[in-house]
Amino acid sequence: MNRLKVMVNGMPGNVAASIAKHILTDERFELVRHSLTGPDITAMEFLIDETPVQLVKPDSRDDTRDATRDAAIEKIKETEGPFITVDFTLPVAVNDNAAFYCRHELPFVMGTTGGDRVMLEQTVRNSLISAVIAPNMAKQIVGFQAMMEYAAENFPGLFGGYSLEIRESHQKTKVDTSGTAKAMVNYFNKLGVRFTENDIIKIRDPKIQQKQWKIPEKYINGHAWHTYTLDAPDKTAQFSFSHNINGRDIYSWGTFDAILFLQKKIETQTKGNVFTMIDVLKGS
Repeated sequence: MNRLKVMVNGMPGNVAASIAKHILTDERFELVRHSLTGPDITAMEFLIDETPVQLVKPDSRDDTRDATRDAAIEKIKETEGPFITVDFTLPVAVNDNAAFYCRHELPFVMGTTGGDRVMLEQTVRNSLISAVIAPNMAKQIVGFQAMMEYAAENFPGLFGGYSLEIRESHQKTKVDTSGTAKAMVNYFNKLGVRFTENDIIKIRDPKIQQKQWKIPEKYINGHAWHTYTLDAPDKTAQFSFSHNINGRDIYSWGTFDAILFLQKKIETQTKGNVFTMIDVLKGS
């Protein structure tokens, strides 16, 4: 069985590094030893255990101003052959990266949150590639969201009059509000609650996380805790849903399923399609 080549972009970021590390030990995959990184990264390479990965900055990955320039990505494609790209970079880079992948016909799995999501999907649909795009790669959380979506569609107004509190906690390096929490707002609104994304309580303070939330110290720099609490108008009933993730391994396993799913679509010459993790769960 030939190993499927995967390029993980976003190193030295923690999620990207964690996924790349698991790829190195998974017999189904082979890691492309290059990673697109941000303009502020000064290092030329990043070590995963003892494996060096060359970091490619935006100013050298391609040059749209000069078609004759032998850009870094074209050299990588020539050396590696076909591969699937995984993106765990920063919200500010989402749309630019997607345009880059489409321009160079690089099928990708986008786990990065933020950016203009409508533009993101349209960019893929106007291209010659397909992609898996999801704000959360944890299969179990995606399944939970699907259950909430089912409830929202089939029992509209179920929690009419109830008040809602959404609290989410991530490591302090996560600059944006949780994409999962924002997605849940839509479901709860359909269930009859009045709530906006701006009402989400976002915790990034390590002291609060450890002392008040009781998040284990070893996971302060890598966790995703969410709690959704609904209170009846007279406070006689309360419903609470939580999903607390420590570490980043759960995102690796979901990403791997997304990679394998996308590869099957590539083999059927599927182009210009945007898939979600729900598609991956059904297809797996």
